[in-house]
Amino acid sequence: MIRKTVWIVGLLTTVMVAALLLSAASPGSSARAPQPTSAEVKVDNFSFGPASLTVAVGTTVTWTNRDDIPHTVVSADKVFKSKVLDTDEKFSFTFDKAGTYPYFCSIHPKMTGSVVVQ
Repeated sequence: MIRKTVWIVGLLTTVMVAALLLSAASPGSSARAPQPTSAEVKVDNFSFGPASLTVAVGTTVTWTNRDDIPHTVVSADKVFKSKVLDTDEKFSFTFDKAGTYPYFCSIHPKMTGSVVVQ
């Protein structure tokens, strides 16, 4: 009788573990995919692309100047500010707080963009 009970408990444990593994692996499961921790913005032809970017808290955004002339990346609320970026130079900033961060090029103020952090 004890041997049969142990066998049944073992079988039930195996079935429960298998069910948990299958539910975690199914595409419709409630497990969320990890959020990207980096994003890119290209500076080219006097514009930021994409002009508006939505990222998760903790994401590092990297701006790369692909233009033939220098540009900057300056937060409108003074949260971040790059040096003057020549062609192919990069500037990165990690967004640790949720909010909307508008920015512009201080050399060409009509160039604007924003990062929305959720």
